[in-house]
Amino acid sequence: MKWGRASGVLLHITSLPSRFGIGDLGPAAYQFADWLARAGQRIWQVLPLGPVGYGESPYQLFSAFAGNPMLLSIETLVERGWLQESEVQSIPQSAPDRVAFEQVVPWKTHLLRRAFRSFRKSQADEAAFAEFRRENCAWLADYCRFMATKEANRNAPWWEWDCTVQAADGGTEYHEFVQFEFWRQWSALRQYCAARNISIMGDVPIYMARDSAEVWARPEYFRTGVAAGVPPDYFSATGQLWGNPIYNWDRIAAEGYRWWIDRMRAAFLTFDAVRLDHFRGFEAYWEVPEEETTAVRGRWVKGPGEELFRALESALGELPIVAENLGVITPEVEALRHEFGFPGMAILQFAFGNDPQAHSFKPHNYVPNLIAYTGTHDNDTVMGWWSSEGGDSTRSTGNIRKEKAHARAYLATDGSEMNWTLIRTLMMSVAGTVLFPLQDILGLGREGRMNTPATASGNWRWRCPPGAFTEGQAERLREMSELYDRNR
Repeated sequence: MKWGRASGVLLHITSLPSRFGIGDLGPAAYQFADWLARAGQRIWQVLPLGPVGYGESPYQLFSAFAGNPMLLSIETLVERGWLQESEVQSIPQSAPDRVAFEQVVPWKTHLLRRAFRSFRKSQADEAAFAEFRRENCAWLADYCRFMATKEANRNAPWWEWDCTVQAADGGTEYHEFVQFEFWRQWSALRQYCAARNISIMGDVPIYMARDSAEVWARPEYFRTGVAAGVPPDYFSATGQLWGNPIYNWDRIAAEGYRWWIDRMRAAFLTFDAVRLDHFRGFEAYWEVPEEETTAVRGRWVKGPGEELFRALESALGELPIVAENLGVITPEVEALRHEFGFPGMAILQFAFGNDPQAHSFKPHNYVPNLIAYTGTHDNDTVMGWWSSEGGDSTRSTGNIRKEKAHARAYLATDGSEMNWTLIRTLMMSVAGTVLFPLQDILGLGREGRMNTPATASGNWRWRCPPGAFTEGQAERLREMSELYDRNR
Protein backbone atom coordinates (compact mmCIF):
# COMPACT_ATOMS: atom_id res chain seq x y z
CA MET A 1 0.00 0.00 0.00
CA LYS A 2 1.30 3.43 -0.90
CA TRP A 3 0.50 4.95 2.50
CA GLY A 4 3.61 3.30 4.04
CA ARG A 5 3.71 2.87 7.81
CA ALA A 6 0.28 3.95 9.05
CA SER A 7 -2.59 3.27 11.41
CA GLY A 8 -6.33 3.70 11.17
CA VAL A 9 -9.80 2.82 12.39
CA LEU A 10 -12.43 0.33 11.24
CA LEU A 11 -15.92 1.82 11.43
CA HIS A 12 -18.74 1.06 9.04
CA ILE A 13 -20.90 3.96 7.84
CA THR A 14 -24.05 2.51 9.42
CA SER A 15 -22.29 2.66 12.82
CA LEU A 16 -21.87 6.43 12.81
CA PRO A 17 -24.04 8.57 15.11
CA SER A 18 -27.09 10.07 13.41
CA ARG A 19 -30.42 11.72 14.12
CA PHE A 20 -32.08 9.22 11.84
CA GLY A 21 -31.58 5.79 13.39
CA ILE A 22 -28.69 4.68 11.14
CA GLY A 23 -25.26 6.07 10.35
CA ASP A 24 -25.06 7.87 7.01
CA LEU A 25 -22.99 10.15 4.78
CA GLY A 26 -24.08 13.27 6.64
CA PRO A 27 -22.50 15.51 9.29
CA ALA A 28 -21.27 12.72 11.60
CA ALA A 29 -19.19 11.21 8.78
CA TYR A 30 -17.37 14.51 8.31
CA GLN A 31 -16.96 14.92 12.07
CA PHE A 32 -15.45 11.45 12.25
CA ALA A 33 -13.02 12.29 9.43
CA ASP A 34 -11.95 15.38 11.38
CA TRP A 35 -11.49 13.27 14.52
CA LEU A 36 -9.35 10.77 12.60
CA ALA A 37 -7.15 13.61 11.37
CA ARG A 38 -6.75 15.01 14.90
CA ALA A 39 -5.93 11.49 16.11
CA GLY A 40 -3.13 11.14 13.56
CA GLN A 41 -4.93 8.28 11.81
CA ARG A 42 -4.48 7.93 8.07
CA ILE A 43 -6.91 5.13 7.16
CA TRP A 44 -10.66 4.75 7.56
CA GLN A 45 -11.78 1.21 6.81
CA VAL A 46 -15.43 0.58 5.98
CA LEU A 47 -17.43 -2.55 5.15
CA PRO A 48 -19.11 -3.08 1.74
CA LEU A 49 -21.29 -0.10 0.79
CA GLY A 50 -23.87 -1.88 -1.34
CA PRO A 51 -27.64 -2.28 -0.76
CA VAL A 52 -28.09 -5.04 1.81
CA GLY A 53 -30.41 -7.98 1.57
CA TYR A 54 -30.74 -11.05 3.80
CA GLY A 55 -30.03 -10.38 7.48
CA GLU A 56 -28.98 -6.77 6.76
CA SER A 57 -25.54 -8.18 5.98
CA PRO A 58 -23.17 -6.06 3.88
CA TYR A 59 -21.88 -9.39 2.54
CA GLN A 60 -25.33 -10.28 1.12
CA LEU A 61 -25.83 -7.49 -1.40
CA PHE A 62 -28.47 -6.81 -4.02
CA SER A 63 -25.73 -5.47 -6.32
CA ALA A 64 -21.97 -5.59 -6.82
CA PHE A 65 -21.97 -1.98 -8.05
CA ALA A 66 -24.79 -0.01 -6.39
CA GLY A 67 -24.68 1.99 -3.16
CA ASN A 68 -26.90 1.45 -0.14
CA PRO A 69 -29.84 3.94 -0.16
CA MET A 70 -29.97 3.81 3.65
CA LEU A 71 -26.58 5.57 3.77
CA LEU A 72 -27.90 8.73 2.09
CA SER A 73 -27.75 11.85 4.23
CA ILE A 74 -31.18 13.32 4.92
CA GLU A 75 -29.54 16.65 5.87
CA THR A 76 -27.97 16.85 2.41
CA LEU A 77 -31.33 16.23 0.74
CA VAL A 78 -32.78 19.10 2.79
CA GLU A 79 -29.87 21.33 1.75
CA ARG A 80 -30.57 20.53 -1.90
CA GLY A 81 -34.19 21.60 -1.41
CA TRP A 82 -35.60 18.16 -2.19
CA LEU A 83 -36.94 17.73 1.34
CA GLN A 84 -38.27 20.25 3.84
CA GLU A 85 -37.00 20.17 7.41
CA SER A 86 -40.61 19.85 8.56
CA GLU A 87 -40.87 16.58 6.64
CA VAL A 88 -38.08 14.84 8.56
CA GLN A 89 -39.16 15.43 12.15
CA SER A 90 -40.74 12.00 12.61
CA ILE A 91 -37.56 10.11 13.45
CA PRO A 92 -37.77 6.40 14.29
CA GLN A 93 -37.43 5.77 18.01
CA SER A 94 -34.52 3.41 18.57
CA ALA A 95 -31.66 2.83 20.98
CA PRO A 96 -28.76 5.23 20.30
CA ASP A 97 -26.30 2.32 20.01
CA ARG A 98 -28.40 0.11 17.71
CA VAL A 99 -29.76 0.30 14.16
CA ALA A 100 -33.42 -0.71 14.15
CA PHE A 101 -33.56 -1.73 10.47
CA GLU A 102 -37.22 -2.72 10.69
CA GLN A 103 -38.09 0.91 11.58
CA VAL A 104 -35.42 2.78 9.66
CA VAL A 105 -35.82 1.19 6.22
CA PRO A 106 -39.52 1.98 5.58
CA TRP A 107 -39.24 5.43 7.18
CA LYS A 108 -36.18 6.45 5.19
CA THR A 109 -37.48 4.93 1.95
CA HIS A 110 -40.59 7.11 2.30
CA LEU A 111 -38.39 10.22 2.59
CA LEU A 112 -36.21 9.20 -0.37
CA ARG A 113 -39.29 8.83 -2.56
CA ARG A 114 -40.47 12.30 -1.52
CA ALA A 115 -37.02 13.65 -2.39
CA PHE A 116 -37.20 11.94 -5.78
CA ARG A 117 -40.54 13.56 -6.57
CA SER A 118 -39.10 16.98 -5.68
CA PHE A 119 -36.00 16.27 -7.78
CA ARG A 120 -38.09 15.34 -10.80
CA LYS A 121 -40.28 18.43 -10.45
CA SER A 122 -37.33 20.79 -10.03
CA GLN A 123 -35.53 19.50 -13.14
CA ALA A 124 -32.31 20.36 -11.30
CA ASP A 125 -29.01 18.70 -12.19
CA GLU A 126 -30.49 17.20 -15.33
CA ALA A 127 -27.20 17.25 -17.21
CA ALA A 128 -25.28 15.63 -14.34
CA PHE A 129 -28.02 13.02 -13.91
CA ALA A 130 -27.96 12.16 -17.61
CA GLU A 131 -24.18 11.88 -17.55
CA PHE A 132 -24.32 9.55 -14.54
CA ARG A 133 -26.79 7.31 -16.34
CA ARG A 134 -24.57 7.14 -19.42
CA GLU A 135 -21.37 6.45 -17.49
CA ASN A 136 -22.93 3.67 -15.42
CA CYS A 137 -25.23 2.07 -17.96
CA ALA A 138 -23.32 -1.25 -17.83
CA TRP A 139 -24.76 -2.05 -14.40
CA LEU A 140 -27.34 0.65 -13.61
CA ALA A 141 -30.13 -0.51 -15.93
CA ASP A 142 -30.12 -4.11 -14.68
CA TYR A 143 -29.94 -3.05 -11.05
CA CYS A 144 -32.76 -0.50 -11.28
CA ARG A 145 -35.01 -2.86 -13.21
CA PHE A 146 -34.27 -5.59 -10.65
CA MET A 147 -35.12 -3.38 -7.68
CA ALA A 148 -38.23 -1.88 -9.24
CA THR A 149 -39.57 -5.31 -10.21
CA LYS A 150 -38.71 -6.66 -6.77
CA GLU A 151 -40.75 -3.89 -5.14
CA ALA A 152 -43.67 -4.59 -7.46
CA ASN A 153 -43.50 -8.20 -6.24
CA ARG A 154 -43.65 -7.14 -2.57
CA ASN A 155 -39.89 -7.55 -2.17
CA ALA A 156 -39.98 -11.30 -2.76
CA PRO A 157 -36.76 -12.94 -4.02
CA TRP A 158 -36.61 -12.96 -7.81
CA TRP A 159 -37.26 -16.71 -8.15
CA GLU A 160 -40.68 -16.16 -6.52
CA TRP A 161 -41.76 -13.28 -8.77
CA ASP A 162 -45.01 -13.30 -10.63
CA CYS A 163 -43.97 -12.84 -14.25
CA THR A 164 -47.16 -10.87 -14.94
CA VAL A 165 -46.28 -8.20 -12.35
CA GLN A 166 -44.10 -5.45 -13.75
CA ALA A 167 -42.32 -2.45 -12.24
CA ALA A 168 -44.45 0.61 -11.59
CA ASP A 169 -44.10 3.74 -13.72
CA GLY A 170 -41.10 5.71 -12.56
CA GLY A 171 -39.82 2.82 -10.48
CA THR A 172 -36.55 2.41 -12.33
CA GLU A 173 -35.96 6.17 -12.50
CA TYR A 174 -36.37 6.43 -8.71
CA HIS A 175 -33.54 3.93 -8.24
CA GLU A 176 -31.41 5.78 -10.78
CA PHE A 177 -31.92 8.97 -8.78
CA VAL A 178 -30.97 7.24 -5.51
CA GLN A 179 -27.75 5.92 -7.05
CA PHE A 180 -26.95 9.30 -8.60
CA GLU A 181 -27.31 10.98 -5.22
CA PHE A 182 -25.46 8.23 -3.36
CA TRP A 183 -22.36 8.54 -5.50
CA ARG A 184 -22.43 12.34 -5.28
CA GLN A 185 -22.54 12.16 -1.49
CA TRP A 186 -19.87 9.43 -1.31
CA SER A 187 -17.54 11.32 -3.67
CA ALA A 188 -17.86 14.47 -1.56
CA LEU A 189 -16.98 12.60 1.64
CA ARG A 190 -14.04 10.86 -0.01
CA GLN A 191 -12.66 14.20 -1.26
CA TYR A 192 -13.04 15.63 2.24
CA CYS A 193 -11.05 12.73 3.67
CA ALA A 194 -8.35 13.01 1.01
CA ALA A 195 -7.86 16.70 1.85
CA ARG A 196 -7.06 15.56 5.41
CA ASN A 197 -4.63 12.83 4.26
CA ILE A 198 -7.09 10.06 5.11
CA SER A 199 -7.35 7.09 2.76
CA ILE A 200 -10.50 4.99 2.67
CA MET A 201 -10.14 1.24 2.55
CA GLY A 202 -13.23 -0.58 1.35
CA ASP A 203 -14.29 -4.19 1.19
CA VAL A 204 -15.26 -6.38 -1.78
CA PRO A 205 -17.24 -9.54 -0.89
CA ILE A 206 -16.08 -12.52 -2.92
CA TYR A 207 -19.62 -13.78 -3.54
CA MET A 208 -22.92 -12.31 -4.65
CA ALA A 209 -26.21 -12.91 -2.87
CA ARG A 210 -28.51 -15.29 -4.72
CA ASP A 211 -31.18 -12.58 -4.58
CA SER A 212 -29.15 -9.99 -6.47
CA ALA A 213 -29.27 -8.12 -9.75
CA GLU A 214 -26.22 -9.99 -11.04
CA VAL A 215 -27.55 -13.51 -10.41
CA TRP A 216 -30.94 -12.48 -11.82
CA ALA A 217 -29.60 -10.74 -14.94
CA ARG A 218 -26.48 -12.87 -15.58
CA PRO A 219 -27.39 -16.43 -14.54
CA GLU A 220 -24.77 -17.83 -16.91
CA TYR A 221 -22.06 -16.57 -14.52
CA PHE A 222 -23.31 -18.73 -11.65
CA ARG A 223 -23.80 -22.44 -11.00
CA THR A 224 -26.91 -24.10 -9.62
CA GLY A 225 -27.19 -26.93 -7.12
CA VAL A 226 -24.26 -25.83 -4.94
CA ALA A 227 -23.67 -23.05 -2.44
CA ALA A 228 -20.67 -21.30 -0.90
CA GLY A 229 -19.36 -21.60 2.63
CA VAL A 230 -16.37 -22.66 4.69
CA PRO A 231 -15.68 -25.90 6.57
CA PRO A 232 -15.68 -26.20 10.36
CA ASP A 233 -13.22 -23.74 11.90
CA TYR A 234 -12.47 -21.54 14.91
CA PHE A 235 -15.81 -19.75 14.52
CA SER A 236 -18.13 -22.74 14.09
CA ALA A 237 -17.96 -26.50 14.65
CA THR A 238 -20.31 -27.06 11.70
CA GLY A 239 -18.67 -24.55 9.39
CA GLN A 240 -20.45 -21.60 7.81
CA LEU A 241 -23.03 -22.18 5.10
CA TRP A 242 -23.40 -18.78 3.45
CA GLY A 243 -25.77 -19.94 0.72
CA ASN A 244 -24.28 -17.70 -1.98
CA PRO A 245 -24.13 -19.09 -5.51
CA ILE A 246 -20.79 -20.44 -6.72
CA TYR A 247 -19.32 -18.74 -9.79
CA ASN A 248 -19.25 -20.46 -13.15
CA TRP A 249 -15.55 -19.72 -13.46
CA ASP A 250 -15.26 -21.45 -16.87
CA ARG A 251 -17.78 -19.06 -18.42
CA ILE A 252 -16.26 -16.00 -16.71
CA ALA A 253 -12.77 -17.05 -17.86
CA ALA A 254 -14.01 -17.58 -21.43
CA GLU A 255 -14.98 -13.89 -21.47
CA GLY A 256 -11.55 -12.81 -20.25
CA TYR A 257 -12.79 -12.22 -16.69
CA ARG A 258 -14.57 -9.10 -17.97
CA TRP A 259 -17.16 -9.09 -15.17
CA TRP A 260 -14.50 -9.26 -12.45
CA ILE A 261 -12.46 -6.56 -14.21
CA ASP A 262 -15.51 -4.28 -14.26
CA ARG A 263 -16.23 -5.05 -10.63
CA MET A 264 -12.71 -4.33 -9.40
CA ARG A 265 -12.40 -1.22 -11.58
CA ALA A 266 -15.52 0.14 -9.86
CA ALA A 267 -14.07 -0.75 -6.45
CA PHE A 268 -10.80 1.04 -7.16
CA LEU A 269 -12.73 4.13 -8.27
CA THR A 270 -14.72 4.00 -5.02
CA PHE A 271 -11.88 3.35 -2.55
CA ASP A 272 -8.16 3.97 -2.22
CA ALA A 273 -7.63 0.28 -1.43
CA VAL A 274 -9.86 -2.75 -0.90
CA ARG A 275 -9.88 -5.71 1.41
CA LEU A 276 -10.71 -8.69 -0.83
CA ASP A 277 -13.01 -10.85 1.25
CA HIS A 278 -12.31 -14.61 1.55
CA PHE A 279 -9.17 -14.46 -0.57
CA ARG A 280 -8.55 -18.17 -0.14
CA GLY A 281 -11.69 -18.84 -2.23
CA PHE A 282 -9.85 -17.63 -5.33
CA GLU A 283 -7.27 -20.42 -4.92
CA ALA A 284 -9.80 -23.08 -3.87
CA TYR A 285 -13.35 -22.73 -2.57
CA TRP A 286 -15.59 -24.83 -0.34
CA GLU A 287 -18.58 -26.08 -2.33
CA VAL A 288 -21.63 -27.45 -0.48
CA PRO A 289 -24.62 -29.24 -2.07
CA GLU A 290 -27.60 -26.89 -2.01
CA GLU A 291 -29.76 -29.28 0.03
CA GLU A 292 -27.35 -29.36 3.00
CA THR A 293 -28.21 -27.47 6.19
CA THR A 294 -24.61 -27.09 7.43
CA ALA A 295 -21.26 -26.69 5.69
CA VAL A 296 -19.81 -29.95 7.00
CA ARG A 297 -20.49 -32.04 3.88
CA GLY A 298 -18.65 -29.95 1.32
CA ARG A 299 -15.53 -30.25 -0.82
CA TRP A 300 -12.65 -28.07 -1.96
CA VAL A 301 -12.71 -27.09 -5.64
CA LYS A 302 -9.88 -25.33 -7.46
CA GLY A 303 -10.52 -21.64 -8.13
CA PRO A 304 -9.27 -19.32 -10.92
CA GLY A 305 -6.11 -18.43 -9.00
CA GLU A 306 -3.30 -16.64 -10.77
CA GLU A 307 -5.13 -16.40 -14.10
CA LEU A 308 -7.79 -14.09 -12.63
CA PHE A 309 -5.30 -11.74 -10.98
CA ARG A 310 -3.13 -11.62 -14.11
CA ALA A 311 -6.21 -10.53 -16.06
CA LEU A 312 -7.01 -7.87 -13.43
CA GLU A 313 -3.43 -6.64 -13.39
CA SER A 314 -3.29 -6.48 -17.18
CA ALA A 315 -6.50 -4.46 -17.39
CA LEU A 316 -6.17 -2.26 -14.29
CA GLY A 317 -2.47 -1.99 -13.49
CA GLU A 318 -1.29 -2.13 -9.88
CA LEU A 319 -3.89 -3.76 -7.64
CA PRO A 320 -4.33 -2.03 -4.24
CA ILE A 321 -5.68 -5.18 -2.61
CA VAL A 322 -5.48 -6.48 0.95
CA ALA A 323 -5.98 -10.25 0.99
CA GLU A 324 -8.30 -11.51 3.72
CA ASN A 325 -6.28 -14.67 4.33
CA LEU A 326 -8.06 -15.94 7.43
CA GLY A 327 -9.48 -19.40 8.05
CA VAL A 328 -8.15 -22.60 6.46
CA ILE A 329 -5.07 -21.19 4.72
CA THR A 330 -2.77 -23.47 2.73
CA PRO A 331 0.70 -22.92 1.24
CA GLU A 332 -0.98 -22.58 -2.16
CA VAL A 333 -3.12 -19.68 -0.91
CA GLU A 334 -0.08 -17.90 0.52
CA ALA A 335 1.90 -18.53 -2.68
CA LEU A 336 -0.86 -16.82 -4.67
CA ARG A 337 -0.87 -13.86 -2.29
CA HIS A 338 2.91 -13.50 -2.39
CA GLU A 339 2.98 -13.78 -6.18
CA PHE A 340 1.08 -10.47 -6.42
CA GLY A 341 2.51 -8.83 -3.31
CA PHE A 342 -0.84 -8.48 -1.56
CA PRO A 343 -0.52 -7.82 2.18
CA GLY A 344 -2.29 -10.38 4.34
CA MET A 345 -4.02 -9.93 7.70
CA ALA A 346 -3.14 -10.78 11.30
CA ILE A 347 -5.62 -10.67 14.21
CA LEU A 348 -3.85 -10.04 17.52
CA GLN A 349 -6.85 -11.18 19.58
CA PHE A 350 -6.44 -14.67 18.02
CA ALA A 351 -2.70 -14.92 18.78
CA PHE A 352 -3.04 -16.56 22.18
CA GLY A 353 -5.54 -19.38 21.72
CA ASN A 354 -6.11 -22.37 19.44
CA ASP A 355 -6.54 -20.60 16.13
CA PRO A 356 -4.47 -22.48 13.51
CA GLN A 357 -2.80 -19.19 12.55
CA ALA A 358 -2.07 -18.12 16.14
CA HIS A 359 1.69 -18.40 15.61
CA SER A 360 1.70 -15.98 12.67
CA PHE A 361 -0.62 -13.60 14.55
CA LYS A 362 2.02 -12.95 17.22
CA PRO A 363 3.78 -9.62 16.59
CA HIS A 364 7.31 -11.06 16.76
CA ASN A 365 6.44 -12.97 13.57
CA TYR A 366 5.04 -9.97 11.67
CA VAL A 367 6.48 -8.66 8.41
CA PRO A 368 6.15 -5.10 7.06
CA ASN A 369 3.78 -6.11 4.24
CA LEU A 370 0.93 -6.87 6.63
CA ILE A 371 -2.33 -5.38 7.92
CA ALA A 372 -2.60 -6.16 11.64
CA TYR A 373 -5.82 -5.75 13.64
CA THR A 374 -6.79 -5.93 17.29
CA GLY A 375 -9.95 -7.57 15.92
CA THR A 376 -12.36 -7.28 12.99
CA HIS A 377 -16.10 -7.00 12.47
CA ASP A 378 -16.36 -10.81 12.75
CA ASN A 379 -15.03 -11.30 16.28
CA ASP A 380 -15.75 -9.97 19.73
CA THR A 381 -14.31 -6.67 20.91
CA VAL A 382 -11.05 -6.84 22.84
CA MET A 383 -12.83 -6.14 26.11
CA GLY A 384 -15.61 -8.60 25.27
CA TRP A 385 -12.98 -11.27 24.62
CA TRP A 386 -11.04 -10.38 27.76
CA SER A 387 -14.11 -10.51 30.00
CA SER A 388 -15.27 -13.84 28.55
CA GLU A 389 -15.27 -16.89 30.81
CA GLY A 390 -15.46 -19.32 27.88
CA GLY A 391 -17.82 -22.24 27.86
CA ASP A 392 -19.23 -21.50 24.39
CA SER A 393 -19.12 -23.72 21.30
CA THR A 394 -15.56 -22.74 20.39
CA ARG A 395 -13.71 -22.21 23.69
CA SER A 396 -13.95 -24.09 26.98
CA THR A 397 -13.49 -22.36 30.32
CA GLY A 398 -10.13 -24.07 30.69
CA ASN A 399 -8.99 -22.93 27.27
CA ILE A 400 -9.93 -19.31 27.86
CA ARG A 401 -7.98 -19.32 31.12
CA LYS A 402 -4.90 -20.64 29.31
CA GLU A 403 -5.45 -18.07 26.56
CA LYS A 404 -5.58 -15.21 29.06
CA ALA A 405 -2.51 -16.45 30.93
CA HIS A 406 -0.63 -16.66 27.62
CA ALA A 407 -1.73 -13.13 26.70
CA ARG A 408 -0.66 -11.68 30.07
CA ALA A 409 2.76 -13.28 29.80
CA TYR A 410 3.31 -12.35 26.16
CA LEU A 411 2.14 -8.75 26.55
CA ALA A 412 3.74 -8.27 30.00
CA THR A 413 0.49 -6.88 31.40
CA ASP A 414 -1.64 -7.31 34.47
CA GLY A 415 -4.71 -7.22 32.22
CA SER A 416 -5.81 -3.65 32.92
CA GLU A 417 -6.85 -1.51 29.94
CA MET A 418 -6.42 -4.55 27.72
CA ASN A 419 -7.83 -2.69 24.71
CA TRP A 420 -5.09 -0.07 24.87
CA THR A 421 -2.46 -2.73 25.57
CA LEU A 422 -3.33 -4.45 22.27
CA ILE A 423 -3.50 -1.13 20.41
CA ARG A 424 -0.04 -0.12 21.66
CA THR A 425 1.38 -3.57 20.86
CA LEU A 426 0.27 -3.23 17.25
CA MET A 427 1.41 0.38 16.99
CA MET A 428 4.98 -0.59 17.92
CA SER A 429 5.07 -3.67 15.65
CA VAL A 430 6.78 -3.84 12.26
CA ALA A 431 3.43 -4.35 10.47
CA GLY A 432 3.14 -1.67 7.81
CA THR A 433 -0.51 -0.95 8.62
CA VAL A 434 -2.41 -1.46 11.88
CA LEU A 435 -6.16 -1.01 12.26
CA PHE A 436 -8.49 -0.93 15.24
CA PRO A 437 -12.28 -1.21 15.33
CA LEU A 438 -13.63 1.94 16.97
CA GLN A 439 -15.25 -0.30 19.59
CA ASP A 440 -11.75 -1.27 20.81
CA ILE A 441 -10.69 2.37 21.09
CA LEU A 442 -13.87 3.05 23.08
CA GLY A 443 -13.20 0.04 25.32
CA LEU A 444 -16.62 -1.51 24.68
CA GLY A 445 -17.52 -5.03 25.76
CA ARG A 446 -19.52 -7.59 23.83
CA GLU A 447 -22.37 -5.09 23.43
CA GLY A 448 -20.18 -3.49 20.75
CA ARG A 449 -19.79 -6.63 18.65
CA MET A 450 -20.78 -6.10 15.02
CA ASN A 451 -21.20 -9.67 13.74
CA THR A 452 -21.18 -13.23 15.03
CA PRO A 453 -20.37 -15.60 12.14
CA ALA A 454 -22.70 -18.55 11.54
CA THR A 455 -25.66 -16.67 13.09
CA ALA A 456 -28.46 -15.43 10.86
CA SER A 457 -29.98 -12.54 12.79
CA GLY A 458 -29.18 -9.71 15.18
CA ASN A 459 -25.96 -8.69 13.45
CA TRP A 460 -24.68 -5.48 11.85
CA ARG A 461 -26.65 -3.27 14.27
CA TRP A 462 -24.05 -1.66 16.52
CA ARG A 463 -24.00 2.13 16.33
CA CYS A 464 -21.70 4.67 17.98
CA PRO A 465 -23.65 6.93 20.37
CA PRO A 466 -23.22 10.70 19.90
CA GLY A 467 -20.11 12.08 21.59
CA ALA A 468 -18.49 8.67 22.04
CA PHE A 469 -15.22 9.44 20.22
CA THR A 470 -13.53 12.13 22.29
CA GLU A 471 -10.56 14.47 22.19
CA GLY A 472 -8.86 12.44 24.92
CA GLN A 473 -8.96 9.32 22.76
CA ALA A 474 -7.74 11.30 19.75
CA GLU A 475 -4.78 12.64 21.72
CA ARG A 476 -3.85 9.20 22.99
CA LEU A 477 -3.91 7.76 19.46
CA ARG A 478 -1.94 10.71 18.08
CA GLU A 479 0.77 10.28 20.72
CA MET A 480 1.15 6.61 19.85
CA SER A 481 1.14 7.32 16.11
CA GLU A 482 3.91 9.86 16.53
CA LEU A 483 5.89 7.71 18.96
CA TYR A 484 5.87 4.73 16.58
CA ASP A 485 6.24 6.67 13.28
CA ARG A 486 2.73 6.03 11.93
CA ASN A 487 1.50 9.51 11.01
CA ARG A 488 4.17 10.89 8.70
